Amino acid sequence: MTTADPPAEGQSPHPLEGVHEEEVVYQNPLLFLKIWEIASSIPPRPLNAWHWHYHKEVEFLAVKEGSLGVQTKHDYEVLGPGDVMVLGSSQLHRTHKLQEGELRYVVFQLDLARHFDPSTMLYLHSFSELTQPLGKLNYIWREHAEVRQEAYRLILSILEESQVQHRGYELAISSSIKRLMLLLMRHDSRGVLGEPEESEQARLRPALDYVDKHLGEKITVEDVCGLLNLSYHYFIKLFKKSMGLSFVDYVNYRRIKTAERLLLTRDLSIMDVGLEVGIPNMAQFYKLFKRHNHCSPKAFKQRMRSESGPAAIGVNLL
Repeated sequence: MTTADPPAEGQSPHPLEGVHEEEVVYQNPLLFLKIWEIASSIPPRPLNAWHWHYHKEVEFLAVKEGSLGVQTKHDYEVLGPGDVMVLGSSQLHRTHKLQEGELRYVVFQLDLARHFDPSTMLYLHSFSELTQPLGKLNYIWREHAEVRQEAYRLILSILEESQVQHRGYELAISSSIKRLMLLLMRHDSRGVLGEPEESEQARLRPALDYVDKHLGEKITVEDVCGLLNLSYHYFIKLFKKSMGLSFVDYVNYRRIKTAERLLLTRDLSIMDVGLEVGIPNMAQFYKLFKRHNHCSPKAFKQRMRSESGPAAIGVNLL
């Protein structure tokens, strides 16, 4: 992996012209990801022939063959075989083929926040990009060849599991995603992910346990403040700082994740599921569910029960 100044043709007076937001359609709604391999034999084209784009999902690139140029708002990198790169949520970028011959690389897009469960939620703030984009972590690949090789192996493993879909492939993919995050966290010597506030996180544990125990009931910030003996304003600031999202958003997140499980494992009506997770107002339940899953609870249930797995994932030929 090498870095260089962006090529002249990429430096237009209006570098953000033609920017578009890319909608990522997940191959598995419960894994919140899309992964595929791109193979290109067409001649190289100038960088300015390609549009800038972005998406809320984090993206990993892994080059198998050839050379890939990647431009972001601040940097330009050339990736070769075995190289990897991470692009943060909503980070502007565009790519192009650099030389004649075959170019093959893997594109892996995922909503990282969805891969934190109650036992790991305390680390969500590190990857929430509240202060710095995850793209700043790319120095790790350059400084640690063994870490780059492990990340490359994990990404290709996720691709293979997605394609073959042997029993338990979801567990394998989820495990590899967590391993990727762990690699980044343990080798981030520059503190891009921030320093963990273990004492603050430990202090919030009773609040997280309270939410899980009372998910089907009305939960107020005041109830949890009293449990922790903290003032309202101090608690909401502490929670947002430590968790990377507000207390209300966290409660809604836990409710929708529980609703997903109920829809797939129990024979309940949509209304009963809403009641079970503490959202008796159906309009509010549908609104929150659609915000998290981009579909209604009924569509989610039908799709997941009618499909044995995500559609076959092939190779895109350019």
